[in-house]
Amino acid sequence: MANPWTGEVAIRLDGEARVAKLTLGALAELEAGLQTGTLIELVERFEAGRFSTRDVLMLVVAGLRGGGWAGTAADLLKVEIGGGPVEAARVAAELLARAFTVPEGR
Repeated sequence: MANPWTGEVAIRLDGEARVAKLTLGALAELEAGLQTGTLIELVERFEAGRFSTRDVLMLVVAGLRGGGWAGTAADLLKVEIGGGPVEAARVAAELLARAFTVPEGR
């Protein structure tokens, strides 16, 4: 079960529930993997609806790795994401939102 208060987002891979989270290490890995731009530019692309499938893939992989998954982008290409590409994009956006906002009451 994902805990939104700690930045976690639930995702299903091949029918198995997983937890994704953008830890500092996952964010550093994500930033290193971005071919162009910064994390702030990535956030801006999502806010404007101008993100690419590569952006989604990179975010989901980074989040899964932050949640303890040992896979790679190549591994993610081989699995079925519950809800398909639309759910993957929602998870990616949610990961960004939870990584860069403070929950209410804190």
